[in-house]
Amino acid sequence: MIFAPFPKKICVMLTAFRDGLQSVFGGNVRVDDVLPAMQAAAAMGIRHFEFGGGARYQAPYFYAGEDPFVCMDKMRDAVGPNADLQILTRSVSGVTLTTQRLKALEMQARLMKKHGTTIDRNFDFMNDVDNLVKTGQPIVDAGMHHQVCVAMMGLPYQSDQVHTPDFYIRLVQKLLSSGIHFDSVCMKDASGTTDPHTCYETAKGLKKILPSEIPLSMHTHDTASMAVACYMAGIAGGVDRIDLSVRPLASGTAQPDVRSMWHALKGTGYALDIDASKMDELEKLLDEGLKEYSFNPVTTSADARVVNFPMPGGAIGPNVQMMAEAGILNRYGEVLAEFPEVVRAGGAWTSVTPGSQQYWLQAFNNVLHGRWKKIDAGYGRSVLGYFGRTPEAPDPAVIKLAIEQLKLEPFDGDPLEKAPDSIALAEEALRERKLALTEENIFLVASAIVPGKNMELNEGIRLLTGKAKINLPLKSKDKPAEIAPAAPTAPAPAATVAAPAFTTPMTTQCTVVEGGFTRTFRVTIDPPAVAGSTAAAPATAIATPAPVAAPAVASQTTPVFSPFEGKVELVDIHVKVGERVQKGHIVAAVEAMKAKHDVRAPCEGVIVEIHADLGSSVSADKPILSIGG
Repeated sequence: MIFAPFPKKICVMLTAFRDGLQSVFGGNVRVDDVLPAMQAAAAMGIRHFEFGGGARYQAPYFYAGEDPFVCMDKMRDAVGPNADLQILTRSVSGVTLTTQRLKALEMQARLMKKHGTTIDRNFDFMNDVDNLVKTGQPIVDAGMHHQVCVAMMGLPYQSDQVHTPDFYIRLVQKLLSSGIHFDSVCMKDASGTTDPHTCYETAKGLKKILPSEIPLSMHTHDTASMAVACYMAGIAGGVDRIDLSVRPLASGTAQPDVRSMWHALKGTGYALDIDASKMDELEKLLDEGLKEYSFNPVTTSADARVVNFPMPGGAIGPNVQMMAEAGILNRYGEVLAEFPEVVRAGGAWTSVTPGSQQYWLQAFNNVLHGRWKKIDAGYGRSVLGYFGRTPEAPDPAVIKLAIEQLKLEPFDGDPLEKAPDSIALAEEALRERKLALTEENIFLVASAIVPGKNMELNEGIRLLTGKAKINLPLKSKDKPAEIAPAAPTAPAPAATVAAPAFTTPMTTQCTVVEGGFTRTFRVTIDPPAVAGSTAAAPATAIATPAPVAAPAVASQTTPVFSPFEGKVELVDIHVKVGERVQKGHIVAAVEAMKAKHDVRAPCEGVIVEIHADLGSSVSADKPILSIGG
């Protein structure tokens, strides 16, 4: 049992309004739905909030049609000028999923400071010290509190070389030797898989080498039900600050509830600097604000399996939601089972964004296509060194496959210099569309650029042109209408039974379900004819069936569908009407799980019709195009 010989206050950052929203809903929540609760929390005396960065930067304009900078301004107004507002940034990726150049990260830091940020927590999923030093400097230059991270994770296999207390302590020693200024250090475990002993030994070792004026923070998730135990161990080792949340945005894949931690510290001499008695009131306000949202039990429940698939709470939520939309949630367990292999083969980088997404997509590809048959672009680039140095050496066989499939050579230089110039690309896109070249607009477009993705589908362009995609996890309001039982009626006389009344060929559509696959076909039917006459049968024809011409054979066209049963976005069409294609030819691409997936022609033929527009939702029963024989 831990015990403080002298009373000690443990400072709390309330994560409900960033990590809580991200872990439970993937960040896909309208800001106005949580502002009343945030304003009340400030009135209760809470002075440290997490409010932006991470997925909560992109989610507002990717899925809610909201400007993230406007959201940040509203949140700053809600808590007043004196509260600390903290963001999360991803080293060479900033608030994106790809690598950025230094000038993009400098713009990011200026904008975050301008829109209310006081503390920037910066981590590197590779734990690459050079990356942390170079990306930390813009934070310092912008005048924000620079909190540098040790990214932690419990390995799903045995190793005494990485993700140990000594490994983490050596990392901070290198940071101290680098000369980069930082104001605090955070032990950040995004997946909640680090064991309490490692938390204790790491905290104890870091406190020995850190100057006394540098506070030590700790962040974890309750996905494996270990968060309170890990926080207790960290506090015993010297942790000064911890991250907590409040129901319904606490526990499960998020941080523990304030009340749980308050209760665990009773009688230890340690106390929180937050009033746990106010949490019931705050919970009611959050329940009210989020009453229209549908909570997924996968994100609100603990899952002990996470110790073998180190996936961040903030990534489980959106990935589960995307799998459900794509109609493949039944394969969730198979994807998880691939995690130990993709972590080992990749080089044991930390499972935190964007590294966690790369692990997830590679595991997903292994399930969908066969192990290593398709190397995810992000995973492959990490294996080849484009995000920095991996903690362990990647599997040589996977390196070879990444080189062959991605047509890239291994890289050991500076990821910041190798990154595309997203700022220049964004400025060009804004000029072409005659949109204002403000720093906010430039960064909105630049931070949504994905290599190979059509600029018309860039979420920044969509937002600025009024075409933002709205995809919120709201409860369904389309309840089936109640139908009263019909009163019995006498059958109509035979002479008045209606016969089919159409005089020209009629095209209709039928859906066939076979072996779990749904396919839609167009069928053309000739009109019925009466014997001895070319006229159509009257509507009041006698009941005796008239001789009917055989229906015409359905036109020889083959519809081409998305490979996913559920809804996904059509992001590329590679063919035109009249173009001849061979079987297996890539005709289109859809986006699922934040990655592109090819759509191939099921047969040889000519493109006779394109049914879907770029950016539209398609599924296994909504054809993208048709191929004629």
